[in-house]
Amino acid sequence: MRDSGGQTTFGELLLGYRRAAGLSQLGLAERSGISVRALRELEQGRARAAQRRSAEVLADAFGLGAEEREEFLRVAEHGRRRRSSLPAAGSAEMPPLPSHPVGRVADLEELQRLLQANPTVAIVGQPGVGKTVLAAYAAHLRREDFPDGCLAVDLRGMDERPLSAEVVFDRLLQALGVGPGNVPAMVDEQSSRYRALLEKRKVLVLLDNAASEAQVRPFLAAAPGCRTLVTCRRTLAGLEGVRWLHLEPFDDGDAEALLQAVVGVDRVRAEPGVAGELIELCGNLPLALRIAANRLASRPHWTLRYLVGQLRDERTRLSSLSAGDLQVRSAFEVSYRGLSPEGRTLFRRLAAVPGADFGVELTQVVGSLTESEAFGQLDELVDASMVLAGPAEGRFRFHDLLRLFARERWEAEHDEADRALTTEAVVEHLLDMATAAGRRFSPEEPANEVFDTLDEARSWLEQERSSWLAAFRQAVRTGWHSEVLTLAQAMHWYSDDRWQVVEWVEVFGAGVEAARALGDVTAEAQQLNFLGWAHSMVADTKAALEQHLLALGRAEVAGDRLERMWALAYASYFEYSQVDRATAMEHARESVELAASYDFWAVQLPVRYRFGALLLLDGQHEQALALMEALHEEAVRRGQAGEETKSRNRLTAILVEGMARCLHAMGRCDQAVPLFARSRVMQQEVGATGLAADAALWEGRCCIDAGALDEARELLEYAWTVFDEMAMPTRCANVEMELARIS
Repeated sequence: MRDSGGQTTFGELLLGYRRAAGLSQLGLAERSGISVRALRELEQGRARAAQRRSAEVLADAFGLGAEEREEFLRVAEHGRRRRSSLPAAGSAEMPPLPSHPVGRVADLEELQRLLQANPTVAIVGQPGVGKTVLAAYAAHLRREDFPDGCLAVDLRGMDERPLSAEVVFDRLLQALGVGPGNVPAMVDEQSSRYRALLEKRKVLVLLDNAASEAQVRPFLAAAPGCRTLVTCRRTLAGLEGVRWLHLEPFDDGDAEALLQAVVGVDRVRAEPGVAGELIELCGNLPLALRIAANRLASRPHWTLRYLVGQLRDERTRLSSLSAGDLQVRSAFEVSYRGLSPEGRTLFRRLAAVPGADFGVELTQVVGSLTESEAFGQLDELVDASMVLAGPAEGRFRFHDLLRLFARERWEAEHDEADRALTTEAVVEHLLDMATAAGRRFSPEEPANEVFDTLDEARSWLEQERSSWLAAFRQAVRTGWHSEVLTLAQAMHWYSDDRWQVVEWVEVFGAGVEAARALGDVTAEAQQLNFLGWAHSMVADTKAALEQHLLALGRAEVAGDRLERMWALAYASYFEYSQVDRATAMEHARESVELAASYDFWAVQLPVRYRFGALLLLDGQHEQALALMEALHEEAVRRGQAGEETKSRNRLTAILVEGMARCLHAMGRCDQAVPLFARSRVMQQEVGATGLAADAALWEGRCCIDAGALDEARELLEYAWTVFDEMAMPTRCANVEMELARIS
């Protein structure tokens, strides 16, 4: 098999090396990640050359030395050049429909609507999302509207050499009836002939896999009876007069329907729950799902659970998502090669981001970029659908499978030392930022160098929660005891504000272990107190009391009055129900006495408030109300004297709610309701959404007792909505119990 110049072809070279290595085509496919079909076509000459990345992968698979590798890649490049110089060939037929077209009902309806009203429609989406399938299906359904034909050309936009305008016009003109010898040679003449032919016809033209605006623009005919449908992996923002359809992965229903269509309804339903995990592991990506389904269909002895077991391993998941000539990795590689060198580098380094999504700030850290550089390179990745728009403006995310591909490329193209430096920089940045943000919630903490306001700190912690928690866990695993302890300490007051959104038992439990590893007994007592509080927030009062009593013992060993005070204050509330009333009251009073020598906002107020809550629990309503009113009066006085901050206002709001609870317990609902309302508004003003919903729940209860049922229903529905958004089923159940009282 020689070319016209008598030189060895790439197919001959490939075949020779494969045989010398003693490999079958299947064995080479498994070693290189290139499909058996692609290898067969290369060896038999039906494909004249491999893309550069594929040739490099094959050279690696053969373990070629420097000279052999250079020759191998040179022959591959020669083949690519010959292929690009050959005359245009091939028809302009529509791509075949999959054997089991399912799902996409809403997308299909929207596409049909857009085609009805617009001359040009473009479908954009990430690799493997099903753009070509949707376009072909839409054309199939509307073929009667285009009696003169539905034509399609794969523009090969992701190849190193996409089809030229001359080649595309040649195919389209021949499909429209122009003889091979009558196709004009010049693009301008081809374009004029093309437009003239379309003028009196009704034709749908699919330009599949477009690379750029310049590649598509010559074919956007404005003939009234014709439509142009474009598919592309990147948004071609420079095209005018085009309507866009952005395609997302399947929803769970369409994903399961595809599995059932290919694998069989009975087989999928025989393993309830497993199909859901399979869909999740495929990232709901149609290509991945079809590959998984094809593997199951061709292996009737496999269970869904068996395939799921293979896919759970992130290191081999992309390799497992391969069936015949369908490969998820190959689809990603095509888009990856189309990125600029800088874009590819950032794509790889973003694998170091530990959370679910990220912003420009973390992108700068990962890539060592300026803000403008980060924005520019992120734009490229988003345009190429290699990074997706995130859940909020300015946020970005990976599709799960693209994240695995990015990690593969990162590990393959960066040495271990470079990866370690990037990972360390990301973890250090996230820990430092989270520590600074957490400290901003302390009543004693003024504005710091990182966050000027409490709202800025809260916003950062909310947006980056998955990342800073992942960085914290990595610090725990790698034994960064000092950093772990520092972050756990900084999170104390933030945990009060957002007790429902973070696994605080995990955070403060790690803080306890870090303090022990550092031999810091005082810090150990502190973290044990935090851990006890965290257990109480998940209604594990037995564990809470155990931790506070341990904290009391460690505080006594350290001779630390402050942590002894906190241990007594916390423990007393749980001792009331688990030990005895006398012990609880004794410890509570001692904690109040110890608090007298410390700061009002950070220590005295919360400790005295806890004593008031214990009095309320004990049925001493008048005494509890008097204590909280006095405490509130002092807080207001200090606020008026210039000590007011948002974090302190949150504490004042808790006091107002405490007074309202006392009044409610005394049956004085007419006085309690306004105070509950005031507390709710105050918490809303400082951004403490969960605490505001708690106040609304109590206000709703009080309104029911006062007979104001309409007001109660409105408040309780608000509280339920907040708790539901925060994924707090226990709180939602409490609201539902109150709503049942109204019914």
